[in-house]
Amino acid sequence: MKALLNSMTESEKDLVRETERDRLEGMEEDDLLELHARIRRARNKHVKLYRREAAGRVAEVGGRGRARPKNRRNAQKAEVFEDALARVSRYLATAARRSATALKAERLEAVRAVRSSGPGKAPDEAVVPMQSQRLDRTPEQPVLAKQRASTRAAGARRQGKRDSR
Repeated sequence: MKALLNSMTESEKDLVRETERDRLEGMEEDDLLELHARIRRARNKHVKLYRREAAGRVAEVGGRGRARPKNRRNAQKAEVFEDALARVSRYLATAARRSATALKAERLEAVRAVRSSGPGKAPDEAVVPMQSQRLDRTPEQPVLAKQRASTRAAGARRQGKRDSR
């Protein structure tokens, strides 16, 4: 493992160091998302390199199993980044749960504040005004109006034929 860490570039080492517990605990959800994306890209890069090099050697050595030992470094790097990705994913899930709980509490508090009208307020002051809602969500364009009219007319003609039988 130590040989693998020594063979990694400085930026790869920095990326793995960012997934240490001390650094992850102080991160916000957005920072964790960004780190998660960077680590996933690094993992995908090494997985692709491993697969491409192994596929290229299959013709030389006669099989994927025999091609694997010479390509072990890329496979190990991919595994290191996979472990780092798992660590970040756990912290990201915890942060997402925390923020979802906080947002839910905020929404419930806002509803409670509006509902409790108190003794001095009139009932209509406690009601939150809703925006007007269109029942027909079709866009108002002349072409679409013509298409709707044509469809309705075709339906009326079909119904007229059935009724005349």
